[in-house]
Amino acid sequence: MQVHLESQTGLARSLRVQIPAERVEKAVTARIKRIASRAKLPGFRPGKAPMKVIEAQYRDAARYEVMNDLVSETYPEALDKAQVQPAGQPRIEIAGDSSAGFEYTAHFDVYPEIKLDKLDTFAVNRPVVEITEADVDRLIENLRRARKSFSEVSRAAIETDQVTVDFIGKMDGEEFQGGKGNDVSFEIGAGQFLPELEKGMVGHAAGEQFTVDVTFPADYRAEALKGKAAQFDVTLKTVKAVVLPALDDAEFLKAHGVEAGDGEAALRAKSRTALENERSKATKGRIKGQVLDQLLAAHPIDVPQGLIAQELPRLREEAANRMGLDRQAGGKIKPEKAKELLPDQLFEATARRRVALGLLIGEVIKSQNITLDAGKVEQTLNEMATDYEEPEQVKQFYRSRPDLLQGLKAVVLEDQVVDALVARATITDTPLSLELLLNPQAPAAA
Repeated sequence: MQVHLESQTGLARSLRVQIPAERVEKAVTARIKRIASRAKLPGFRPGKAPMKVIEAQYRDAARYEVMNDLVSETYPEALDKAQVQPAGQPRIEIAGDSSAGFEYTAHFDVYPEIKLDKLDTFAVNRPVVEITEADVDRLIENLRRARKSFSEVSRAAIETDQVTVDFIGKMDGEEFQGGKGNDVSFEIGAGQFLPELEKGMVGHAAGEQFTVDVTFPADYRAEALKGKAAQFDVTLKTVKAVVLPALDDAEFLKAHGVEAGDGEAALRAKSRTALENERSKATKGRIKGQVLDQLLAAHPIDVPQGLIAQELPRLREEAANRMGLDRQAGGKIKPEKAKELLPDQLFEATARRRVALGLLIGEVIKSQNITLDAGKVEQTLNEMATDYEEPEQVKQFYRSRPDLLQGLKAVVLEDQVVDALVARATITDTPLSLELLLNPQAPAAA
C-alpha cells in the first residue's frame, strides 16, 4: 500500500492511498467464496453452483463491496503510515479501479498548532456583592407574588388589578374579525393585550361601559390590522385586586420548606441562603466568561471545518429543544426538517467559537497537567441536586447515566481550567449590587 500526504490551504490535507491489485484480488476471491457457500441459483442446490457461474453473476458486486471494506480497513493504516491525525470525519473520493488495484483520496483537516504564550496577561474583574436586607425583601415579595390570588373589589380599577370584560373591536364603525370577546380576564399591565386597551381599564369600575381608542402595532400578527386605528367598546364586569399571602401564612411557608412555627425569620434565613447560592453561581459565571473570552482573544487559531460540521447538528438540536419544535411537530422532528427551519448559517459563529475554545481548553489541560478532581465532581453533583425536591434521586439518576455523568465531568474539568487561569490572572475586585450581578441588563440605580 502506497500513501502520499499533500497539504492544501490552511489545515486542509489530502491523503492519497493506493491499494495493490494482489490485495484487492485476494479480498474479492474471499468474498466470492463466501457468496458461493450460500448462493441460491436456479438449477443448483444452495452452495453447489460452479464458481464460474458465481463469478459471472456476483463479481462486480463483490468487488464494489470489497473496495468499500478496504477503504475502512486501510484508512487507519494510512493515517498511521503518514503520521497524521485528522480533525473530524474525512470526505472519501475513490479515484479509480483497475487491474492494477484501486486508489482513493481522503480529504480532511488536521488540528491546528496551538501556542499558549499569553496565559499570564489575563485581567479579571471579580464582582464583590453584599446581600442586603432589601435583596431579601425583594425575593420574598417575588415569592409572595408567585402565589398571589385575586379578590373582587367595588372601586375603580388600578394597575395590577385583574378585570373581566366583554369587548367589541371596530374600525370605521364596523366590527372586524377576531375583535370580539366575552368574559375575558386579564391583569392590567401584564402585557396580555394591547397596552392601550389594558391601560384603558384604569379608572373604571365594574358595570361601566366605555370606549377605548387603540392603534395596532406595525408588526401586529394579523396583516389586516397592522398599524390600523380601532375602537373597543368595553363592558367592565368585575374588578379584582391582588391579594398576596401573609408572611405567616402556613401554606405559603410550607410551600417554601418552612414550618409554620418557625415563621418569617426562618423564611428570611432560607431566602438569604438561596441568594447566596445565586450570588456564588453568578460570580463564577461572570469570571468564567471573562477568562474564556480572553483565552480565545489572546490565542486566535484556525478551526478545522470538520469539527465545525460535527458541532452544527448539536447546536441545531439544542435550539430545536429550546423552541419546542418536537412538541410542535407532534413527535421527534426529522433532521432534514430541522435543518430547513434552522439552517447551518444560524449556528456557524457559535460552532466556530465552541470548537476553538474546546481546542484551547484541551491544550491548557495538557500543558498545565490538569487532571479531573473526583471530589469536585461529587461536590458539583451535590450542589446541583439541592435545586430539586428529591436530591438523592437526582444523584442516583446521574450515576446511572454514563452520558450525563460524562457531561458533568467535562463541566468540572472546564471549571478547573478556569481556576488555573484565574490563579495566573490580575484580579480587580469590583463592587456590584446583587440585582446587577443577576441581571446585567437591569438599569443601574441612580
